Amino acid sequence: METELKPVTNVPASVGVLALQGDVEEHLHALARAGAAPRLVKTAAELEAVDGLIVPGGESTTVIRLLDRFELAEPLVARVRAGMPFWGTCMGMIVAAHDVAQLDQATLDLIDITVRRNAFGRQIASEEADLVIPVLGERPFPGVFIRAPWVERAGPDVEVLATHRGYGVFVRQGNVIGTSFHPELSGDGRLHEYFIGMVQSARKAAAA
Repeated sequence: METELKPVTNVPASVGVLALQGDVEEHLHALARAGAAPRLVKTAAELEAVDGLIVPGGESTTVIRLLDRFELAEPLVARVRAGMPFWGTCMGMIVAAHDVAQLDQATLDLIDITVRRNAFGRQIASEEADLVIPVLGERPFPGVFIRAPWVERAGPDVEVLATHRGYGVFVRQGNVIGTSFHPELSGDGRLHEYFIGMVQSARKAAAA
């Protein structure tokens, strides 16, 4: 008897979390609660094995150097430009941006935005704010801002999905999203569910 093949959507989405620096464990737990199969990503082989990737908060210049050292930058950019969903949170959004305001800082240039580092203030100015995010439903989302960047410029193909103090804090361009805040610290799983939905849609399209 032939084994019946199950649809790919029945298999939990394999979502990687870049594990070079930052709040990795919090994302792993949030992904597991949302029904994904989370994986640590430190090598090109591990990157190749996942369906989507999250770059967590941390220190952006350090992570760019580590991506080069671990020979991850080129394969990461190639996979994202080939359609793999990517989510950068806080520092991860800086890494993904086209450029950083008033700084000559290297980025991966995955989304057409200009960001400003530490725009909402240093660690002492950390805050939580209720964000209106229509794509997540009517209930406000608890945005946790820690040394957070904001979006100063968004290109014509970039959707600004949430703002705070008049600046973009949740943006999307195709298969790439970025958040200034830390959903993994909020206790609200809707943004991780949103990203898992992006990953599942990309898998379905690739399997068609």
